[in-house]
Amino acid sequence: MLLGLLPLPLAAQEAARPVEVDVELVLAVDVSRSIAPSELILQRRGYAEALVSAPVMEAVAAGLLGQIAVTYIEWAGDGAQRVVVDWTLIRTVEEAEAFAATLISTPVYALSRTSISGAIRTALRQMEGNGYEGLRQVIDISGDGPNNAGLPVLAARSEALASGVTINGLPLMTQDGAYQSWHFPDLDLYYLNCVIGGPGAFVIPVRDWTEFAAAIRRKLVLEIAGLPLRDEAGVIPAQGYDCLIGEKIWAERFGRGLP
Repeated sequence: MLLGLLPLPLAAQEAARPVEVDVELVLAVDVSRSIAPSELILQRRGYAEALVSAPVMEAVAAGLLGQIAVTYIEWAGDGAQRVVVDWTLIRTVEEAEAFAATLISTPVYALSRTSISGAIRTALRQMEGNGYEGLRQVIDISGDGPNNAGLPVLAARSEALASGVTINGLPLMTQDGAYQSWHFPDLDLYYLNCVIGGPGAFVIPVRDWTEFAAAIRRKLVLEIAGLPLRDEAGVIPAQGYDCLIGEKIWAERFGRGLP
């Protein structure tokens, strides 16, 4: 007589289920060499301080479930991504502070090139089997230049949108970085036309590093609460925008074909 499989004990079943959260949030942060070392540290501190701030924690508490899952990854060229802080459940200030402490204490280093597509695809992989099930999934991507390596950005964006993931953008449009010749004056338009997508997707440009901390807080509150961006003016989609502009600039400067 064959015996059927016995059901798992209730405790084991509960442990096997993903933890439900209001949002699974990937913080994907550019560490390409066009960002100065001092700015790399400023980015880390900006995110750490924002996560423990009162407005962000109030947004977490106000959610349907009152908890979110967050991971922090840094990225540069194709294949150059690393997880700085792995997926963490945040419900309380203490949990946010622990996340922030790990973020601040981990060594910072820069890498070459800019692959927004690589960052998006890495974020998607991080969401697979992460132990959480969000009512929403969001990739929060910041960077100071257009895609110039790896898969074209539109292809990666399409993968994310097909999976029901929203991508929001924080284009860094400051002009005091390590490589001024790479400054891209309409990066906000690039992000709007080529990077962001999904329900409620938005762009918040940063034009001076003094704006960074406030921009991060605002962005996190909107993402956690699932609120639309209502009062942003001056960033309008452009007809026929060239989303391969970054690859073309790289090819012109270095005499190579498109990657």
